Amino acid sequence: MTVRGAAFVVGAWEHPRRDIPDLSVAEIHAEAAFGALADAGLSPADVDAYFCDSDAPGVGPLSMAEYLGLSCRYLDTTETGGASYPSHVGHAVAAIATGKCRVALCVMGGRPRSLRRASGPDLSGAPETPYETRWGITDTVHNYALAAMRHMHEFGTTGRQLAEIKVAASLHAQHNPNAFLRTPVTVEDVVSSPMISDPLHRLDCCVMTDGGGAVVVAAAEVARRLPRRSVAILGHGEAAKGTANGRPDLIHTAAVQSGPAAFAEAGVTPADIDYASIYDSFTITALMALEDLGFCEKGEGGRFVQDGALVAPHGRLPMNTDGGGLCNNQPDNRGGMVRMIEAVRQLRGEAAPEVQVPDCRLAVVHGSGGRLATRGSAATLILGREDA
Repeated sequence: MTVRGAAFVVGAWEHPRRDIPDLSVAEIHAEAAFGALADAGLSPADVDAYFCDSDAPGVGPLSMAEYLGLSCRYLDTTETGGASYPSHVGHAVAAIATGKCRVALCVMGGRPRSLRRASGPDLSGAPETPYETRWGITDTVHNYALAAMRHMHEFGTTGRQLAEIKVAASLHAQHNPNAFLRTPVTVEDVVSSPMISDPLHRLDCCVMTDGGGAVVVAAAEVARRLPRRSVAILGHGEAAKGTANGRPDLIHTAAVQSGPAAFAEAGVTPADIDYASIYDSFTITALMALEDLGFCEKGEGGRFVQDGALVAPHGRLPMNTDGGGLCNNQPDNRGGMVRMIEAVRQLRGEAAPEVQVPDCRLAVVHGSGGRLATRGSAATLILGREDA
């Protein structure tokens, strides 16, 4: 658990490039790390904790901490896919609150676009693989399509409603000069794009980019002496979902546990949130997360996202104002980091002017990992403006 007021995000930086063939993954990590430290007004000498996931090169944090010139007394390599980095921030707050560190550097980087291969865990040796692949779950998109089809069957959700999530992302991405896809699309564009795995079309799927990002989490006494506006970490929740011994729940995600835990710890409700950063590997990923986090009832997600509800600055719940993984940046299935950085921008008042949410005081950051229809992870953060 986190301790409210114990730690703050004091620095955040997203790599501006989406195709980086000339740098190694270690170099991308370094650029992201030093960018976030410079944003915070800190140096590598101030860092005593380092967080990364399994995609970090070498012997994870040992190789990277040495490469970056860090002297650390706390290391964390929690690997839960797209939920990894919201989890890392929650773990950093707990470590700071118990005196194990004072300044934590959380870093992500990857090159799936340059390498022309999708990233993700190697499931060849997983115990479930022989039993699930024979029934057609051979690729990530098939798994998400299964959940989408069940949601449509149970609740009457339509492809046009899912398309609204992509449309909102594209309307935001046009104001982000670094976004991979900057051309706005319509609902008709989404539903007429090629079918990838029924009912998901190509434009229901996230982009695949190179990229990186980092955030710096610091103890309150460190944050108070820094010149940049800090962002308070108010609540954190984590959860995992399995298949219930072959009877998977296709219409819920682990957010049904991580969300309430984070909101309770922060002492706020979904109705209090001004801005949402939601992991959006596919349109269905975001729609189910919005339901499970409590922004609408289960089965109401399709209706909730209609009529510009997610479009900043004045939608009912502005979401992913950088363009999200659907349009902006999705390196190595680690969208949780990038979503967190945009939430920091919103709370600092530094998002693109066209999408800056007025008087943004509270934001939710949600990451999910694994696979939506079978086994997955969730991590939820509640962030607040320093004076919230």
